[in-house]
Amino acid sequence: MKQLLVTLLLVATVTSTAYAAIKVIGKGDVINLDTSSFPPAMKANYEIFRVRCAQCHTLERAITAIQTGVAPVSGGTFDSNAVRGHGVKMLRNSDMTKAEVKSSVELVNFLLAEKGR
Repeated sequence: MKQLLVTLLLVATVTSTAYAAIKVIGKGDVINLDTSSFPPAMKANYEIFRVRCAQCHTLERAITAIQTGVAPVSGGTFDSNAVRGHGVKMLRNSDMTKAEVKSSVELVNFLLAEKGR
């Protein structure tokens, strides 16, 4: 419960500034990212991410983690190290291919870098 409260407080604190570089379209179950300014390779990676990652959890969950820097389940830091670890976990626990995981990890790291601009 304490971890959830800390996460919610952090999300509320970061919300006003974290969304600046990552443009979101919609919310909840219909959330997507505006990819109009993405390089072509990241647009392709987003399509893989959008389809494959949403098979196990919502895009909202992933996008919120990217925007806030907080992993929604653990409450831990969501950074490039966490993304790499999550990619390894997906290779072991999902039917995603190595190429799909690599594309998704590249996209999330790109988004984390964009968020920091």
